[in-house]
Formats: sequence, C-alpha cells, structure tokens
Amino acid sequence: MAQSLPMAARTGRDNQRYGEQGERLVAGVVALSSDKMKVLLIQSTRRGGWVLPKGGWETDEGTQQEAAMREAWEEAGIICSIQCDLGKIPDVRPASQLSDSAPKAIYQFYEVSVDKEESQWPEMHKRGRRWMGFQEAKQALAARPELTEALNRSSIKR
Repeated sequence: MAQSLPMAARTGRDNQRYGEQGERLVAGVVALSSDKMKVLLIQSTRRGGWVLPKGGWETDEGTQQEAAMREAWEEAGIICSIQCDLGKIPDVRPASQLSDSAPKAIYQFYEVSVDKEESQWPEMHKRGRRWMGFQEAKQALAARPELTEALNRSSIKR
C-alpha cells in the first residue's frame, strides 16, 4: 500500500468491478492475531452487528488483494500482510434479499496478519472494531454464511 494512507474512505459503486454474471466482486480479510487465537471484527454500518472487513474491488485496483488491504485500512484501521488466499465464496442470499443497493456478490477473502493497528482510521466514527475468539466470532457472524465460511477457512485456533 501507499506509504501515506488516505483518511477518507471511498464511497459509491461508480468504480465497482462486476463478474461475468453481473455479480459484484467483493474482497475481504480475516485478520488474525499473531497467536491465531482471535479475529478482528468490525461493526456493520447497515445492520449494526459484527462483520469481517470487506468491500468492492474497484476498477483502479490491479488485484483483489489490493482491494482487500484497502478495505482493511478504511473499515478496521489495520495495516496488514496477506498470509494466504481463502478462496472465492458464493453469495447464498435468496433473491428476496437482493436489491440494486445489495446485488448478488462473489466474495474473495484473504487471511492476513496485522502489522499495525492504528488509533485513527477513515471509518472510525462509523464502526467499532473488536478482537474475538473463534466461538464468539462464529456466533457474531451466524447471520452471514459467507463470512462464517471465510472464518472457517482460516487458520484461527478453535
């Protein structure tokens, strides 16, 4: 990432990348503590619950890894290093839960180590962040099967 990180989060979907079937391409991280006992979750701005840092892969980003690391910075205030690719995870929401503002997506998650957790970050006034053990995180993510799957694919200690 750039040496000086922006303090403004990107908004809107004008530069969003879409897949062959029109699905939104989303990149995210499973940020683990150095001992792999905890994962960093952030508060959702829409639902108020806890989620993994993630967001759209934009057209000016060369890779999904770049998008995932940007989202980790904007949403969670972490500077991280990718440790492994957790693969693609399909969106399993029923058609009744899809809309123009929440279209079908395909998620690409990466397990990351946290190099630095900043005290100020772009979305700090919109989102809290919290380290959780596996069981607590699994329960917090229960309503989001794609996020639970990413957690399950990670090397967090159970």
